[in-house]
Amino acid sequence: MEELKMAWKKYVDVIVRCFPDGRIRPLAVYWAPGELYEIDRVLDVRPAASLKAGGAGIRYTCRIRNHQTYLFQEENKWFVEAKQPC
Repeated sequence: MEELKMAWKKYVDVIVRCFPDGRIRPLAVYWAPGELYEIDRVLDVRPAASLKAGGAGIRYTCRIRNHQTYLFQEENKWFVEAKQPC
């Protein structure tokens, strides 16, 4: 029987640009001290739940180093779905 893999919320620091009309665009994510990943492109923005880690908020579908990933803004915090507990 295949083991069910669960993701965990990893709260991260995010560098964002705030526009006068209220839009927010994430520019980069600090994964760990000294590990800064620039966001190449934001592909989609929508309210959504994290089905893997739980929680909900604004989901940014981002391309980082040719990989698509989700970045969530949950109230005033940001998280990603990590494969290991943090």
